[in-house]
Amino acid sequence: MDVKYDFETEHDETEAHEAGKIVYVRPVEVADLPAEVQEQAAGLKRIYALHDANGERIALVKDRWMAFALARDNDMAPVNVH
Repeated sequence: MDVKYDFETEHDETEAHEAGKIVYVRPVEVADLPAEVQEQAAGLKRIYALHDANGERIALVKDRWMAFALARDNDMAPVNVH
């Protein structure tokens, strides 16, 4: 089996975790959000929220992949929450 592994990304996430830059990613039902946010959801049933270590919501994005990419682009270590 030949699988590429990005050691640089793993190293960056470890540093972010150690520095306390963890962000939690969890699914959110659009129906549970305020009406003004629901209008912007463009017909989606579920979107993803990013929360800081204190539980404060810092972003909403359309899918899980985008949530993880956003976190990594901002030097944060994403953690999946169910």
